[in-house]
Amino acid sequence: MKTIRNIFAFIVLMTTSNACMDEYTEVFTANSPVYMSYEDLREAVNLKVARQLENPGKIYFKDGYIFINEELKGIHIIDNRNPENPENIGFIEVPGNADIAIKNNTLYADSYVDLVAIDISDVNNPEEVSRVEDIFPYTTPPYNEDYRVAKVDEEKGVVIDWEIKKVRQEMEYHYYPVYYGFGRAENAMSDGGFTGGPSQQGSTFGIGGSMARFGLYSDYLYAVDHSTLYMFDVNDDENPHSIGNQNVGWDVETMFIYDGHMFFGTQSGMRIFNLDVATVPKYVGEFWHVTSCDPVVVADGYAYVTLRGGNQCGSDVNRLDVLQLSDDYKNTTLLQSYPLNGPYGLGIDGDILFVCDGDAGLKVYDVTDKHHIDDHMIARFSNINTYDVIPVNGYLFMIGDDGFYQYDYSNLNDIRQVSFIPVKENN
Repeated sequence: MKTIRNIFAFIVLMTTSNACMDEYTEVFTANSPVYMSYEDLREAVNLKVARQLENPGKIYFKDGYIFINEELKGIHIIDNRNPENPENIGFIEVPGNADIAIKNNTLYADSYVDLVAIDISDVNNPEEVSRVEDIFPYTTPPYNEDYRVAKVDEEKGVVIDWEIKKVRQEMEYHYYPVYYGFGRAENAMSDGGFTGGPSQQGSTFGIGGSMARFGLYSDYLYAVDHSTLYMFDVNDDENPHSIGNQNVGWDVETMFIYDGHMFFGTQSGMRIFNLDVATVPKYVGEFWHVTSCDPVVVADGYAYVTLRGGNQCGSDVNRLDVLQLSDDYKNTTLLQSYPLNGPYGLGIDGDILFVCDGDAGLKVYDVTDKHHIDDHMIARFSNINTYDVIPVNGYLFMIGDDGFYQYDYSNLNDIRQVSFIPVKENN
């Protein structure tokens, strides 16, 4: 009888132990974080020899040079003073970079949780001059969605990659936003911004594409994530300092600054703030639409918004919306909608609209007649999976899945490709 009691006690003990183990720990195959220490992160900005494009993101133009983001890695420098023969001259290593903006000779870049200021007065020798640390939220790179994500220890540094392996950890879950950075390039040509042709020198601000989350206005730099606007005083170009942040809604994807106003493209619509007091943007109005991904550009009292459905964007709507804006930007009227394939970025130069329609290619329209834009397509370039564009006085800079394209559109009857920098082929 004593033996039976001992066996029963042993079984209870083992069952209880296993239950505790199951309750608090587990073993599974996971995306396990690969870290870069904060010390290494803050010593990592360096000029490297020119390298091929591999995973290009945003594009930015300033004083005859093109800056192309290599997603989460850094920034390619392209000497574009001769658009028909651009020269890849160097690569600025900036871990965690997704967005840039340039004021005078200072390039601002996100680097995971930090904002970095880089002196590019000599583009052949860029140099970090200051940094605002721990200003952006902690985020992680995209991961293999076939596996769960292991626990992240923020004390170890930033997550720069994942490796698939078995892990044992406590059953504790914490959500980190996937790092898509602050969007893909900026078209915030604000008061005092760029004017002139592709080789114009000495402009105050650069100019980029429509997928921006960075923007410059007066003496201020803005960066937006999905809901928060981060503001920096850049009166002293080389020494940005944070002046706070502000909630601007939710599901924000892009930012466009025009005529003293800030236009946010969100998954549910376009939201407008005025910059009368640049340190306290004030909400003035919005336009709602179906759930989608939607960059926006604005010119001459009209906003052009591309809506893309599918995946994380929601719905299955793919179209161009043309909106008429009131003089005070408080009221917005939908004039017309036009079906598209799967649009991303867009750019406007006068009455010429350039639309990146995904794998349907680049489309160019005369938008003089807002009610019949689809009857006035000027040109179409197929067999290119396009992402974003910058039109600048007769030259169009375009980034696509397979590389960086340039077109001369000074003659609208003969828009022609003048150069191409390809993405590195995978072996």
